Amino acid sequence: MAEPVGFYTDTTVCIGCKACQVACHQWNDLPSGEGPQRSLPVLSGDSYDNTRSLSDVNWRHVKFIEQFSPDPNRKQAAWLMMSDVCKHCVNAPCLEVCPTGSIIRTEFDTVYIQEPVCNGCRDCVSACPFGVIHMSADPNKLVAQKCTFCYDRLQNNLTPACAQACPTQSIRFGPLAKLKEQASARLNQLIGQGRTKALLYGANESVLGGLNAFYLLEDKPETYGLPSNPKLPSRLVPQSSLWSILTALLTALGVLFAFRDRTRVNQTQGAAPGGQA
Repeated sequence: MAEPVGFYTDTTVCIGCKACQVACHQWNDLPSGEGPQRSLPVLSGDSYDNTRSLSDVNWRHVKFIEQFSPDPNRKQAAWLMMSDVCKHCVNAPCLEVCPTGSIIRTEFDTVYIQEPVCNGCRDCVSACPFGVIHMSADPNKLVAQKCTFCYDRLQNNLTPACAQACPTQSIRFGPLAKLKEQASARLNQLIGQGRTKALLYGANESVLGGLNAFYLLEDKPETYGLPSNPKLPSRLVPQSSLWSILTALLTALGVLFAFRDRTRVNQTQGAAPGGQA
């Protein structure tokens, strides 16, 4: 098996150029959101972010998080930018729930969807805590879609298109162990500069056993739309089972008491004529 590889994304040097998005579209031959051609660009009205989110045709998405001071004139402002993508989780919820074996872990320790095996059940869509997976809108496909980690490029010893295109090295690709060393050194540097809110997200096992696409953030995960403590579906089974059993017992008790009360009423009504005689 090949050495595990991943992405380390340093959001502090992301300039929001979206070169990674363009490279992903070009390499994977992804259509636009409204067909293969568009006469005019469609503006979202959400700052400079016109793709808004990940989708079946946007496997990478650069988030623009705007922060303003509470005064009416917004005298202080800050932009946080993050190139979002599939996290290729060590304990991947999508892989756990896939009923057909369409979602696999490759020899590079990445998570990959085999389109011919996908039956379009959408279980992976609901299982992903990051909102990464979407169903294809193409009526000829109707399968789950997400980042492939440029599996075809990895098989030919090439860097994934997004990391290759990033002009600031915000997106770094390489062996996971080496990336984590780089991320830890960068975190210490930022903290030494007084940027004490900086943190690593997904670099250790606390988030789904670790993320093969992990981040250096400058604020809490929720600011970037990331869950602080995502769960595997299987971890929720015992709790859900207990609630189901409790609900069933309460329902049975309710039926039992209702039947007993009804029996008493019937017995009282049946005994009433005899008593009056």
